[in-house]
Amino acid sequence: MNDKLKAYFRTDHLPHIWCPGCGNGIVTAAIVRAIDDLGWSKDDTVFVSGIGCSSRAPGYLDFNTLHTTHGRALVFATGVKVARPDLNVIVITGDGDASAIGGNHLIHAARRNIDITTICFNNNIYGMTGGQYSPLSPTDSFASTAPYGNADRTFDLCRLVEAAGASYVARGTTYHVTPLTNMIRRGLEKKGFSFVEAMTACPVYFGRRNKLPTGVDLLNWQRDNAVPVSRAAKMEPEELAGKIVIGTFLDVEMPEYTETYERLLKEHAADRSGE
Repeated sequence: MNDKLKAYFRTDHLPHIWCPGCGNGIVTAAIVRAIDDLGWSKDDTVFVSGIGCSSRAPGYLDFNTLHTTHGRALVFATGVKVARPDLNVIVITGDGDASAIGGNHLIHAARRNIDITTICFNNNIYGMTGGQYSPLSPTDSFASTAPYGNADRTFDLCRLVEAAGASYVARGTTYHVTPLTNMIRRGLEKKGFSFVEAMTACPVYFGRRNKLPTGVDLLNWQRDNAVPVSRAAKMEPEELAGKIVIGTFLDVEMPEYTETYERLLKEHAADRSGE
């Protein structure tokens, strides 16, 4: 990993600002390993992020990077991909960034099936702004804005994105780092919209309020509560309550947006030339 650190990171921007026990570094390292496995050029790869703890990652990565406004990473990424379809475009986003203010953009990026890989660092909380609950905070969990427990139901972003029309959807955890790396690599090489939800740890704002005060506690919780998708299919809903279903949910081939758009432009140009 030391060689990859020198090759892919802006070492003058280190050390990072993430809290001790935060899992964001594990996810970022998994992304770098996946890119290295694929042999992608840094010059041909673009990282786009919004606002939040996870969105700090592109600041440490020595690629083409774009740090945008809250919830709008996919909008900027769509512009990049449409303008330069030859580039590898990756969005790094958080649970609040992607599912709250950016939720509609996520739905429509998946609907278009544009060739962007979105990696959602899901730590179940708004970590950067004080520990408010997010749309992915578990029901009954505690947050600075839910001191008596969260009454909201939790989004399942993987099922949402699958229903919206993506080509590849998967979920992993920072405890199961090798499968997570493999999921990210598959998402990167997939033609079309890919979504990987990476369950990560926030011991400071989520863990301390929910009796999981250290990074190790949260990793152990992931280990003890993760259920492979194949086993989950045989379990009753009551058995799955409070569990994390991990694995690949969708991997299909469908027309990709920029290729369809380019085809329509060529067909229109041919029609015009024949007038």
